[in-house]
Amino acid sequence: MTIRTLDDLDVAGATVGVRIDVNSPLASPTELADDARLRAHRETLAELLDRGARVAVLAHQGRPGGDEFASLEPHAERFDELLDAPVDFVDVTFGAAAREAVAALDDGEAVVLENTRFYSEEYMEFAPDRAAETYLVERLAPAFDAFVNDAFAAAHRSQPSMVGFPERLPSYAGRIMETELDVLGNIEDTPTPRLYVLGGAKVPDSIDVAESVLERGLADGVLTTGVVANVFLLADGVDLGDASREFVEEEGYADEIERAERLLADYGDRIHRPSDVAVERDGERVELPLDDLPPREGEAAMDVGEATIADYADRMADAGTVILNGPAGVFEDEQFRRGTRGIFEAATRVDTSIVGGGDTAAALRALGIEGFSHVSTGGGAALTLLTGEELPAAAVLADGD
Repeated sequence: MTIRTLDDLDVAGATVGVRIDVNSPLASPTELADDARLRAHRETLAELLDRGARVAVLAHQGRPGGDEFASLEPHAERFDELLDAPVDFVDVTFGAAAREAVAALDDGEAVVLENTRFYSEEYMEFAPDRAAETYLVERLAPAFDAFVNDAFAAAHRSQPSMVGFPERLPSYAGRIMETELDVLGNIEDTPTPRLYVLGGAKVPDSIDVAESVLERGLADGVLTTGVVANVFLLADGVDLGDASREFVEEEGYADEIERAERLLADYGDRIHRPSDVAVERDGERVELPLDDLPPREGEAAMDVGEATIADYADRMADAGTVILNGPAGVFEDEQFRRGTRGIFEAATRVDTSIVGGGDTAAALRALGIEGFSHVSTGGGAALTLLTGEELPAAAVLADGD
């Protein structure tokens, strides 16, 4: 799949619509709690502005009805601080005031348009040709000379601002999109042995990845942690106790145990499970080998134990590539972040270490762990690529004029 990038775009004096993903934690409706995603997009925006483009920024924040469904005004203010160029804000997305603000830009200036999801059709998904007929795209496309999509984290969504503009405008990948597609889209080219560390609580997604990479021969081994590991342990007949099983069932993952059983039957020698788990007992962390299970009533597996950390670190020591997605335990609790820290720190010692976005990247920031070859900006989009599926926003960049 060949996609044009900023290297192919002559931007001097051109008006460029740029879709980014700055969906961020908020301290309040008017204050960002974390600007990591804004800083990630700085390279693309700074390059366009330095090269004389007139930049109109499109992005979303939160979901309708959610606590973080808010204006992009604080995002614009932060960009004005991050970039060596003036960044304005307009509180509409595609109306006359938005188009006038775009038309008023001088070379090397930017304006952030209001939250695209304030517009109801943006929260729906369309085929690209239908997306091109939505009000947002029809009204804004004539104001742009070109379109740049840098919103990799939303690239698995076929929403108007993601897939509609390439049907109407010359379109290009921004630097984040370019890098993510190059790294995650070419996993098969990374050094072997290749290990996948799959954890966290998004069990169906992780089992999708495990099934895909094992079937395609991309994984020499899958190391399971978190709730994902609990599901595989249950599938293997381990009695984790009522609390862990009930959590899996309450989350709607009972059917995933059957899927895990099938994968263990087909690839059991390549799917590795924890040899011990950590529970909370009388306010303290207690580690239990599998032979000492089930735990006491009410105790749930909250993390992997030291034996598992050492086992997984040993396996990674011989790996050429490690791909990680999901924390090993309830890392938000100081007592149960040991597994995540130990396994992730071991991964930094591997020559090629790739981290999925979303909760995984949040865990890294919370623990202050650095040193990976690549940390993705997108959780769902990264998982989509890792399972071998097509990203709608990337496909339309390849197909667009």
